[in-house]
Amino acid sequence: MTLPPPTFGSAGEHHLQQQLGTADRAARFYDQQVRPHLTAEMRDFIGRQAMVFLATSDSHGECDASFRAGPPGFVQVLDARTLAYPEFRGNGVMASAGNMIENPHLGMLFVDFTHHHVGLHINGVAHLYHDSDLRRIHPGLPTDVAPGRGPEMWVRLTVEEAYIHCSKYIPHLEPAPRPAGREAARPKDADYFTQPHAAHRPSLP
Repeated sequence: MTLPPPTFGSAGEHHLQQQLGTADRAARFYDQQVRPHLTAEMRDFIGRQAMVFLATSDSHGECDASFRAGPPGFVQVLDARTLAYPEFRGNGVMASAGNMIENPHLGMLFVDFTHHHVGLHINGVAHLYHDSDLRRIHPGLPTDVAPGRGPEMWVRLTVEEAYIHCSKYIPHLEPAPRPAGREAARPKDADYFTQPHAAHRPSLP
């Protein structure tokens, strides 16, 4: 009898599970940990997070990893299957959002470095919206997501799978204010990785 294909996971990961003998262990993980929606605990977790890592790729599969941050809860949980986060003014490249136009699949990773030391993976399908357009669909969106900053657009994600990232190798980080004057002693962001700054390079052993 032919078994139905697994509900979660890619063909590649299932192939490797068979080769490496981890299929049973992976099946238990899919069954016990992976959900096609956000549980109440996941929704609460997202509401406490001030950062998220993003994974996107273009239509050719060329990947990009990025990072977003804001006040806790800047990623809005609209319902058990839907998230939205604001895109603020940046360098104008639009690498992540541009990838989503070509390939709408988006991976998000939230990590709690300070309290429970767990992560939350969320994968789904993303669509871009102008601020006014998304507010017509979701009028409850806050108007002050980040003080003094207005969204250039929103990314709305339809959740397909959500699951834990275990705590084993997540480091503990203590929240602290940014040290005053530290940035004045280093090159500006625009020059940091593109101009030689011998005085700022650590000496090699």
